[in-house]
Amino acid sequence: MATSMMKFVALLLLALFAISMIESTQVLARGNNYGPGTVQPSQCNARCSTRCSKTKHHFPFCMESCMPCCKRCACVPPGFSGNKPVCPCYNNMKTHRGTPKCP
Repeated sequence: MATSMMKFVALLLLALFAISMIESTQVLARGNNYGPGTVQPSQCNARCSTRCSKTKHHFPFCMESCMPCCKRCACVPPGFSGNKPVCPCYNNMKTHRGTPKCP
């Protein structure tokens, strides 16, 4: 009885892991809209506004950081935070103190 329950739990965990991998692959597969070189300089303001829209009182600071990153990398990650691996240049830019430059 315990062995069959352990097999069920293991199978359930494997299924959840597989679903998680498929979802993350689908986010990256939408890469026609995101990724290196997908943003024209004229699109930076809109993309950064979306990226910074949930920051509330830090919005101006976020925009000041995002705009140069967007123009240099021609990329802004999807969403309000995270997802930076979609844009390696954006992800790897650092300040003079070694902290992430791009929001």
